[in-house]
Amino acid sequence: MTRHRHHIPNMALAHHAATHLLVAASLLILASANVQAQTSPARGPLAASADMPMEDYLGLLRQIAPAAELGASQYLAAVRLRCGHTLATQELRLALGQDGGNPQLLSLIRASQMQDEAARKQAIGQIRCPQGAAR
Repeated sequence: MTRHRHHIPNMALAHHAATHLLVAASLLILASANVQAQTSPARGPLAASADMPMEDYLGLLRQIAPAAELGASQYLAAVRLRCGHTLATQELRLALGQDGGNPQLLSLIRASQMQDEAARKQAIGQIRCPQGAAR
């Protein structure tokens, strides 16, 4: 008896991978919110407005999914170049998780996962500057 493997079309595979990345990013958002609520033995309770350093946040993304870190880094660079604005970690977290996520950021993550240069360029071209940051 021969076994037949079921092949998933590339688009379904891409959607499946993107779903896993979004779940991982959502977990990271929740985890980083919990980190802010913790206390530091040396400094006492952290202020509610304390923001995780971007390098640490990108490092967590890299551990969860390297494509998420790469897509987020590309998004940060594009916003900086196109808009003259450096996003804070809180802004990136909101772009990942608020209202289902920023479409261009999610497209960059998907393009990184699929190694799709055309999709990456298209997503970068569609990035809108944050309010008040446009050149």
